[in-house]
Amino acid sequence: MLTSFRRKYVGSKDFYVMMFKLVVPMILQNLLMNLVNLVDNIMVGRIGTEQMSAVAIVNQFHFIFMLALFGATSGGSIYGVQFYGSGDVKGQRDTVRFRLCVNYLITALFLLAFLFYGRELIGSYLKGDGEIGDPVLCASYAWEYMQIMILGMIPMAFSTAYASVLREVGNTAVPMYASGSAVIANLILDYILIFGKLGFPALGVTGAAIATVISKLIEMMIVVIWTHRRVDINPYIRGVYRSFRVSLPLLKKLSWVTFPLMINETLWSGAIAMVNQCYSSRGMEAVAATNICWLVSNLFNVLCLQVGHCIAILVGQKLGAGKLDEAKDVDNKLFFLSEVLCIMVMLLLIPAGRLIPMVYNTQQEIRDLASRLIVISALVLPLQGFSHCAYFTIRSGGRTWITFAFDSLYSWAVNVSLAFVLAHFTTWPLETIYAVVVFSEIIKDVIGYLMVRSNMWMQNIVSDYQ
Repeated sequence: MLTSFRRKYVGSKDFYVMMFKLVVPMILQNLLMNLVNLVDNIMVGRIGTEQMSAVAIVNQFHFIFMLALFGATSGGSIYGVQFYGSGDVKGQRDTVRFRLCVNYLITALFLLAFLFYGRELIGSYLKGDGEIGDPVLCASYAWEYMQIMILGMIPMAFSTAYASVLREVGNTAVPMYASGSAVIANLILDYILIFGKLGFPALGVTGAAIATVISKLIEMMIVVIWTHRRVDINPYIRGVYRSFRVSLPLLKKLSWVTFPLMINETLWSGAIAMVNQCYSSRGMEAVAATNICWLVSNLFNVLCLQVGHCIAILVGQKLGAGKLDEAKDVDNKLFFLSEVLCIMVMLLLIPAGRLIPMVYNTQQEIRDLASRLIVISALVLPLQGFSHCAYFTIRSGGRTWITFAFDSLYSWAVNVSLAFVLAHFTTWPLETIYAVVVFSEIIKDVIGYLMVRSNMWMQNIVSDYQ
């Protein structure tokens, strides 16, 4: 029995070497991004609770935008990674063009939404009853921050599209270097502009926004310039801007796969924002504490959750090459690895969650509440890791309408409903409500297990274009 288990779920040394060569740059890239978000938040938090809460509120909406871009590029990546597995350069090029066009459209829509409805969106988070903070002052800081942050959306649209193509061909190092450079620039500029160092005025949240926008420009320039200068190893980028024409059959297929992913990521991130809006009905202390919890948890979650992206790449390549049995084998081993890593991270996050909130210059009640929320987040991590792997497994075979129902519809039907009812119709403390909402993930795990076990995701979707 043990031998059978090891054969099914434990890979060879070569397998793990290959997998870690792929995943380590992605882990480092996301670790750096989450680290700078945490440090940035701590710096702003040194100014005051209103400023920290203002940045947290705007970042909720910015998170929706980022996930919409991720969904748009993911649709092209599903085909792109299978085209790469089959050696079809033209097919890859068409997916790049498609991703760029969709990203432009998404950016334009979000820019208009934030410019015309930004104040109303911010105000929806500041209607709760609480004894800590000034909601009017917080709203003013948030609008000031949002007006500058929207400038960084344009370079993000470019870098997201280019980085997704580089990752699908196994080149995860360049996006990592780009993000690392952006992180270093962001940290330095944060320190200078937020607190007014080296002769610059102290700009507070405005300085934080300016630093973020500049860092996004740096990240975009690195991935775009490197990709076009190395046409020898990126042949799909040759002539990508000569025309934005994509063959009609492929365009239909790309649209059919991308639309549910884009809507899914937008609705899923919207569900997260809505759940946090429900928490905010408990006052600004809830906004501040959930923000600290979110940032700290994301910093630690990077290690195990990136295995899901490995599934999208490695399993997708096997499916594109028509090696369905090998795709299943790789998927089993990555599932098991993800759970092992999630348990390890859980054991690290619990003590860290009690220490990190102490560095914030805010009320002790907020720090204590944030610590309790982080411990709950740590305990639920293995459940989230499993559903994350199930999502990417189903998606790797192009079953994006099913992932739409599995991910975003579930989040709205279960998570949002629970958060709304418990936050508005009970007197339960926030940490109890939070625990009930996040541990509902077990329902999603059962559904994901049944879907993955059925093998309905095992299909080659590019064979018609070869």
